[in-house]
Amino acid sequence: MIPDGAVPGRMQQDTPVIIDTLQRPLRDLRISVTDRCNLRCTYCMPRAIFNKDHKFLPRAELLGFEEIARLARSFIALGVQKIRLTGGEPLLRRNIEQLVEMLSGLHTPAGEPVEITLTTNGVLLARLAQPLRNAGLSRITVSLDGLTDETFRRMSDTDMPVGTVLEGIDAARRAGFAPVKVNMVVRRGVNDQEIISMAEHFRNSKIVLRFIEYMDVGSTNGWRMDDVVTADEILERIASHYHILPMTPDHIGVVSERWRYADGGGEIGVIASISRAFCRDCSRARLSTDGKLYTCLFATRGADLRAPLRAGATDAALAKLIAERWQQRADRYSQLRQAATQDLTAASPGQKKIEMSYIGG
Repeated sequence: MIPDGAVPGRMQQDTPVIIDTLQRPLRDLRISVTDRCNLRCTYCMPRAIFNKDHKFLPRAELLGFEEIARLARSFIALGVQKIRLTGGEPLLRRNIEQLVEMLSGLHTPAGEPVEITLTTNGVLLARLAQPLRNAGLSRITVSLDGLTDETFRRMSDTDMPVGTVLEGIDAARRAGFAPVKVNMVVRRGVNDQEIISMAEHFRNSKIVLRFIEYMDVGSTNGWRMDDVVTADEILERIASHYHILPMTPDHIGVVSERWRYADGGGEIGVIASISRAFCRDCSRARLSTDGKLYTCLFATRGADLRAPLRAGATDAALAKLIAERWQQRADRYSQLRQAATQDLTAASPGQKKIEMSYIGG
């Protein structure tokens, strides 16, 4: 059933186009399955948030797998074609492969399978890569911010050796994930000295390495513009060692700018969320661990879907709630921040934002 307010048109056959106030459709859903993590990365879950008042969500407040699957079906009915599981660290959620299996069986109204992907820090991946693949996971992305133990520990703020993550990446390749993507958040003076070594390590490996500009997500990571190594600078550093050529984007709304090595050594990507904001094409909704719908990574509040779900709302009623929230969406935080950082007279979007560890990356 198409909820009231769906606009005429089709994303693909029999799929309603739900658009926001800036004419952006709903295509992607990110689901945070836990607010817990086994690392304390300084840009995501810095130890500063773990003061005496911090409390993780009690189990009863987390969405159950059946609840997640049911809400996912409502999003799919409105146009979602890809679901990414995030956290916190999603592999900490017990029996996560069971959720993957439930979601991997979902299809769009046109009968196309929904792509199910997952982003992980890789610490538990060596053990879970094959079960996740067997359960139907389509693709996997691993966060890795350095190759030396010193740099990795500086970014993750733990004593975990980087070899644990590298073993997880190898296990994902052996399990048949292709390509495995590796994300490196780059922070000036902290890990930017390993840009070239990361590029060299993953060249000719069929693994796609993506460099991400250090973002001002949440309110506790101490973000400063001076800490950002821009996509242009990253590309200049790589181009000083290797001949790289631009690639055509996969589709509208893709956030990574793709480049390939001229000698056939594979490809890299840059995600320029600070220097080249991509709000105009953003088609992502985010479902938090406790069932709130957020329409931006930099949101200040979300719409509660768990309460009506547990109160017995029908699928049609849930879809209508989602559609109404999306149609009111006007988020473009990164564009406003970009204007503020380039023009000191512009208004700065300085509101207190939801932490990435709660809403997912």
